Amino acid sequence: HSMQNETSVTQFILLGFSSNPALRLCLFGIFSVLYSVTLMGNALVFVLICLDYRLHSPMYFFLCHLSIVDVCYASNNVPHMLRNLLGQGRTISFAACGTQIHLYLIFALTECVLLAVMSYDRYVAICHPLRYALVMNRRVCLTLAAVSWAFGFLFGTLQASLALHLPFCGPCEVDHFFCEILAVLKLACTDTTANKVLIFAVCVCFLLFPLALILISYLHILATILRTRSAAGWHKIFSTCGSHLTVVGLFYGNAIFMYMVPGSSNSSGKEKVLSLFYSLVSPSLNPLIYSLRNKQVKEALLKFQRGKRIFHSM
Repeated sequence: HSMQNETSVTQFILLGFSSNPALRLCLFGIFSVLYSVTLMGNALVFVLICLDYRLHSPMYFFLCHLSIVDVCYASNNVPHMLRNLLGQGRTISFAACGTQIHLYLIFALTECVLLAVMSYDRYVAICHPLRYALVMNRRVCLTLAAVSWAFGFLFGTLQASLALHLPFCGPCEVDHFFCEILAVLKLACTDTTANKVLIFAVCVCFLLFPLALILISYLHILATILRTRSAAGWHKIFSTCGSHLTVVGLFYGNAIFMYMVPGSSNSSGKEKVLSLFYSLVSPSLNPLIYSLRNKQVKEALLKFQRGKRIFHSM
């Protein structure tokens, strides 16, 4: 059976944000700027890492993957949201809604694993610097990146296919700015307990387990730096690890609140604000926090700008 045969709903209406035209226009302006920053920031990080051989290290290899995930993640639902704010994209076909759910889950779950992989990379670099090149060799890096994407794809596909094979018989109004899985499940005219149990189980594997690994990695890093008692070491942990932990805390904290705290998904207003963090705020902040404040990346950026000036003056 095709998805369309299984349901009497052929399209959904995305309610989006406010019905106030002035507020919608204001939000359109803010979100457009954030989306542009996301695209430009992540594209710049990706280009710099590819072009500068000094950035061909495991840390930047994983940052490259994070940039790809962030651009894909934001591009999956933000353009439709912007059209909705202009009053043009309120309806979405069942197939397009299914695609949004599927891609949203793939990129979100991939990012959960990637952030844990990146913290492991930092743990090896700071706690075992002499063994770093041996432990984080090319094959290990490729395997870890492939595992992140494979896990995201497999579990995202599993959840999306189970949700989309439910019968939907109206009303077809999704109280969200994109087809978010919990908002769509509310419209199914059958018991969705099994789907919610699966979401919870996947959250345990992709949120609690990676978060525990990240915290263990950072505790080891903190212990190592406390032993060195150097001012440079302290600066390193506060500049690098502090910013990483901020993003990690917000990313996992929001997801745990949305998908694991009973009753938290009942407030659609809160749900929309938290989803905005994933769709716009986190992807626009990641390049700044992880890369563009970094000394090596700054040097690569200056080199890139000098190269462009030389090219233009020729």
